[in-house]
Amino acid sequence: MKRYEFTEKQVPCAVFMSGSGSNAEALIEFERRAEEPAYHVKVLVTDAPESSRAREIAGKYGLPIVEHDIKEFYRKHGEETTKLDSPHRCELRELWSDELYRKVAAFSPAFGCFAGFVPLSNIALRMPCLNVHPGDLTREDAERRRLYAGLHVLPVEKAILNGDGALRSSVILVQPYTGSGAKEMDGGPVLGVSKALEIDMGNYSLDDLSSFKRARTPGQKCCDPLRKMALEHIEKLKTAGDHVVLPRAAADFASGLFSVEDDRLFYRGERVLSVEYSVDSPPRSLGIG
Repeated sequence: MKRYEFTEKQVPCAVFMSGSGSNAEALIEFERRAEEPAYHVKVLVTDAPESSRAREIAGKYGLPIVEHDIKEFYRKHGEETTKLDSPHRCELRELWSDELYRKVAAFSPAFGCFAGFVPLSNIALRMPCLNVHPGDLTREDAERRRLYAGLHVLPVEKAILNGDGALRSSVILVQPYTGSGAKEMDGGPVLGVSKALEIDMGNYSLDDLSSFKRARTPGQKCCDPLRKMALEHIEKLKTAGDHVVLPRAAADFASGLFSVEDDRLFYRGERVLSVEYSVDSPPRSLGIG
């Protein structure tokens, strides 16, 4: 059994971000409001120093920052895209990740939190990392595949079209990937989920929304009512889901409350499917169905 136990009273953590950094701020604020914080954000890390809010947030909270521009790295090596769609680009990703980890390691973090960190990186091979995701990753299909794996807006659109009626954010223990990472995407034990956020369908039926999806042209930018609805719900889910579950799961992880054995998750020594976190009640273990 792999136990995640740390010796520090406040476990040092690196927070990785690529964009607005609202999840990074939620982690920092949660730590600073706690009477006895379980983790301590030692450094802010970004792959997008020019377009993200990393510098602003680092300055606001007095944190050091590690910048390692992935687009600039690829351009210096003769590539105009960072997609993992060729052996050379995959090799570059490993080189970029190695350099990034060396910069981060100077701050001696015990674990990392991917708080809206876009590029795939095998830093999880060097230290445990958590990642927050806009979908309920405890949900599986008949073949045990996660229903709501996928990038950005896709899990939310799928939940809407499936008629779920509600959304959840998930925090997973990141697993290393190979190749393009498609096989491992959003894999790993689901440490925590947020409480359900009700989906507001407005004046649309499921048939209406499904028709918008069918009418899309592959490769073209989408701005139909389904996409707009999904984007609105992602913003709601950040506040009601991500900002709640990520810092609380990180605190319990730093406190040594999680362990894993053969992909089975244990919380406080009890086997669980996941743990539900909310603002107004203690963590609730979700049993194995």
